[in-house]
Amino acid sequence: MSSESTSDDEGTFRILIATDIHLGYLAKDAIRGNDTYNTLNEILECAKQNEVDFILLGGDLFHDNKPSRQCLHKCITMLRKYCMGDSPVRFNILSDQKVNFNTTQFPWVNYQDENLNISIPVFSIHGNHDDPTGAEGLCALDLLSASGLVNHFGHSHSVEKIEISPILMQKGSTKLALYGLGSIPDERLYRMFVNKQVSMLRPREDEDGWFNLFTIHQNRSKHGPTNYIPEQFLDDFLDLVVWGHEHECLIKPTLNEQQHFYVSQPGSSVATSLSPGEATKKKIGLLRVKGRKMKMQEIPLKTVRQFFMEDVVLADYQDLFTPDTPQVTKKVEAFCFAKVTEMLEEAERERLGCPLTPEKPLIRLRVDYSGGFEAFNASRFSQKFVDRVANPKDIIHFVRRREQKEIKDEPNVDYGKLFKPTAVEGLRVEDLVKQYFEAAEQKVQLSLLTEQGMGKAIQEFVDKDEKDAIKELITYQLQKTQLHLQARGVTTEQDIDTEVRIFRDSKKNTAEEENDIQEAMNRAKAHRLEHGDGGLVDQDISVELGDVTMDSDEGSVPFVAPTRGRGRGGRGRGGRGRGRGVTASEPKPAGRGRSQKSSTASQSRSIMQAFQVSSQRPSRTGASTSYALDGGTIDDSDEDIPVTKVTRPPPKPSSSSSSSSFAKYSSQSQSQSRGVAFDDSDDDEDDPFKGPTRR
Repeated sequence: MSSESTSDDEGTFRILIATDIHLGYLAKDAIRGNDTYNTLNEILECAKQNEVDFILLGGDLFHDNKPSRQCLHKCITMLRKYCMGDSPVRFNILSDQKVNFNTTQFPWVNYQDENLNISIPVFSIHGNHDDPTGAEGLCALDLLSASGLVNHFGHSHSVEKIEISPILMQKGSTKLALYGLGSIPDERLYRMFVNKQVSMLRPREDEDGWFNLFTIHQNRSKHGPTNYIPEQFLDDFLDLVVWGHEHECLIKPTLNEQQHFYVSQPGSSVATSLSPGEATKKKIGLLRVKGRKMKMQEIPLKTVRQFFMEDVVLADYQDLFTPDTPQVTKKVEAFCFAKVTEMLEEAERERLGCPLTPEKPLIRLRVDYSGGFEAFNASRFSQKFVDRVANPKDIIHFVRRREQKEIKDEPNVDYGKLFKPTAVEGLRVEDLVKQYFEAAEQKVQLSLLTEQGMGKAIQEFVDKDEKDAIKELITYQLQKTQLHLQARGVTTEQDIDTEVRIFRDSKKNTAEEENDIQEAMNRAKAHRLEHGDGGLVDQDISVELGDVTMDSDEGSVPFVAPTRGRGRGGRGRGGRGRGRGVTASEPKPAGRGRSQKSSTASQSRSIMQAFQVSSQRPSRTGASTSYALDGGTIDDSDEDIPVTKVTRPPPKPSSSSSSSSFAKYSSQSQSQSRGVAFDDSDDDEDDPFKGPTRR
């Protein structure tokens, strides 16, 4: 990490790039609790030694949406230690900073604040772990921004239309346009791109003279039909895209042949799941930009805990044992013991000469015991390495392939014609609900709810155990429909049915539908908290999920195992007073086999009857309240954070000051001839920017 600033002139930007630091991950673990803090300290120290102009973070600085006081204290301490000082900042901001930093009461870059002494500015977007939540739309980065330590940008307030305004920087003759977009639910952002509701502003003067750098925090790999963002959605005038959220380190820029820009995926700086993508060596990047040329220098991280992973298929070792071998289980266990020992020896050899690397590595051995083998006791096996590995509880992971039995005496049967295969891979609950109602008869179609709303409510019930999701959605939609009918003055039953259908169809695939769904989900979370079921489990005893099939950080939050004495034993959930219980205002559920005629009768009443008695129905809290129908702040994060208060969002800041110097650009328009030169050579010559410019 020696300083190489002598090889750069006054017109070269030096940018340190990192993503997905996940501060506070496994903070209570006795072995791995300080891993994220040590790595952040190394990243900031590397930035100071290389005398960078600024640090660019691609989201997920914190692992939790609400970091602990210890996590915030350590983060603020390190930022103050390395990013404050007397060293001058050698670049200028040319854009309207009130537009760039619209989430703070101090709308200017921190190094221009007369009360602060910043030597290394930090620019960061938010990720899906530390995304803005609540009525005010604040996140942990806003705390650092208000304290003057981090410049938080890329926060979009609107859920209907996004305009990305760049931070325009200039150092000597080099002009840099820094674009950023914080994490947004992939399905929503995908739909906004398809509907052409995302636009990027460009400077009107000398458009081809700017180096356009864009940082984003979304799914890059395809996890579903719309649960990712294709690279082709991004505008083709960009030069380099720094892609966060994906944890596999692919930091070397790769060219997108269709859009003609480069994509760099730095990956995470800590392994948050024992998956193959996390096993790659962790690195950060030192980006040099001069004019329209760039070079990315890869810097391996030395404080990252080693992670070794190997797959073993027992059926491939027929020369050592078979399912019929006497005492085959003991022989398989001895074989796995040898494999784990080999990985530990390899880790010891790599750690020689690097004192910063933690002593105990992460080891994962996936054993495929298909073909008649039996699994041995993994817990007893792990006890043999409890003093040598950092994850003694989950060293071994048994997997088994689904065996297909062959049916004899039927060689000519074509099962492809008898059974129609159904492809359910990649489908979500919402997709299954939509398919069901598309194929259902007319008499069983939804009247009040839309297919998307019902699918979202069922998904919340299945994935997040929100028991009131469906109930709250129906109650909220019924209330809103009644108010609509009152405003229209409809009285007859036939007119009511017609008006309800028209009102329901008018909201399909609109922002109003998303707002209604999110409002109902927020009320379900608030209702759960009111009844004392906050989902709190003792977090001191935690184990990770066995394996994560995706390399991104989705689903990588450690699974918290239920403990005894918390009301989750044989007495059922809430057996010791922490469950939901049955209050006086809620009817007791019918037991198994009990007739539920009264419930069926109450649910089958017509819209007319519900409309007539709506004014006399008491609310959930006992007071007469009505649902807010105006616009509200929407929380679409994938974290299960309850929101109990919804207010009108703040007005969108006016961009009139920047409209004169920016021009809207969409990827569908024809771009002029342009190009950026990327030098991927490994030599460290005095001039790192050689090679002809791509035109």
